[in-house]
Amino acid sequence: MKYEGLIIRPPSEARSLLLQVTVGCSHNQCTFCRAYKQKRFRIKASEEIEEDIREAGTTLRSVERVFLCDGDALIIPQRRLLGILQSIRENIHGVQRVGTYANAKSILRKNREELAALKDAGLKIIYLGVETGSEEVLRRIWKGVTYDQMIEAGHRVKQAGIRLSVTALLGIGGVELSAEHARETARILTDMDPDYTGVLTVMVIPGTPLYEACRSGAFVLPDTFDILGELRTIVAASSFTDCFLTSNHASNYLPIKARLPADQKKVLCLLDGVIEKGRRDLLRPEYLRGL
Repeated sequence: MKYEGLIIRPPSEARSLLLQVTVGCSHNQCTFCRAYKQKRFRIKASEEIEEDIREAGTTLRSVERVFLCDGDALIIPQRRLLGILQSIRENIHGVQRVGTYANAKSILRKNREELAALKDAGLKIIYLGVETGSEEVLRRIWKGVTYDQMIEAGHRVKQAGIRLSVTALLGIGGVELSAEHARETARILTDMDPDYTGVLTVMVIPGTPLYEACRSGAFVLPDTFDILGELRTIVAASSFTDCFLTSNHASNYLPIKARLPADQKKVLCLLDGVIEKGRRDLLRPEYLRGL
């Protein structure tokens, strides 16, 4: 397998075969992210992708899951992407699920019928970085889409029968927009009704526009318990049909795994106890937080 640069995948894809079909991210402008800043976006050559697929098929006895890297494989034109999925099916034994990151713009480039065709070809889960439901925060972090576009993208994925996993980013509104960010994120999650929600906490990384805003004082990160307060608002104000919500990413202070709405009261009780009593002993220390 041939990889270029740092390869990133969701925690739930830890046991998946990582197949790099694109290099970098097609958007690559989010102010908080530098994951793909050293890569110029491109789609890998068909011959190179096919070679990796055939190598995996001959060297691995069985693979249940494949994850298409890098930041946005869904941007690949429909015919080529269907060809990649078909080759995975034909050459790699045992594959039950293919997943990929996607952004709202790349999802909206495909209609419902095209997404359904990808599902039938093996694409079973899409990971969408929502980050926030606040229009103002979306604008400030250069996400490149509106609330309504994000909702439409999520609905298209679900209507195609593809599982939808989204991320929300605690603290990304700063102190100034913390309450709005939490409230509107609960609203967008309710409107989108994803199958999975992964909650992360913003890490201010040198070399990003967010880092420079933090240095200048234009962005002030909420403190630990205010960030947990955002999580509480999201859990309390969101209304899901059936969503598995986690905050077990290394960036978070308090790891949580919950099925909502069934576990809502239990999660709120935990958060209230930690916040009201200032239980830092139950939180992940700063030196253990990471990306």
